[in-house]
Amino acid sequence: MRHARQLVAALAIAVIPATVGVAASTASAAPTGAIGIEDGVVPAGVSVFDNSYPAVSRLDGTLLVALRSAAGVARTGGVTFVVNSGWRSRAYQQYLLDQAVTTYGSLSEARRWVATPATSPHVSGKAVDIGGTGAADWLGRFGATYGLCRIYQNEPWHFEFRARATTRGCPPGYTDPTHDPRMR
Repeated sequence: MRHARQLVAALAIAVIPATVGVAASTASAAPTGAIGIEDGVVPAGVSVFDNSYPAVSRLDGTLLVALRSAAGVARTGGVTFVVNSGWRSRAYQQYLLDQAVTTYGSLSEARRWVATPATSPHVSGKAVDIGGTGAADWLGRFGATYGLCRIYQNEPWHFEFRARATTRGCPPGYTDPTHDPRMR
């Protein structure tokens, strides 16, 4: 039951936001005990510095170093980075996709918000969804300095590492994941 409550909280807060019309009750169908912290579910408020959760500890090393560097600087200005989602198991990614299909009514519409386990950069640990008051805005403004780029225009919380961004700035974002050639 504990894992189910954590999953409901994680989905309601970060993964499929209410701002795009998803009710928090969507997550209530989570299979009890089937998906949990070991799959990448994170309870609310997990810091980018907390290695006790696989969602953080299994992030790509380069992404994690950049994220922690940025978070350290942001913290001096009163901005705290929270990991709403990071690394995810294939099972968790499939669960999120299945929930999105239920919510949006079709696979094609769901894929505007949730990638498949075969294509999601979360499964490889190369993407992080950031929360915390002002954190996504701060990264949107200063993230390129650390190689951290917002990838999708419809997901202002989703960041990935792009080494060239440190000297050239972040590339233009895709409208949504369906426009990203990596998702095919």
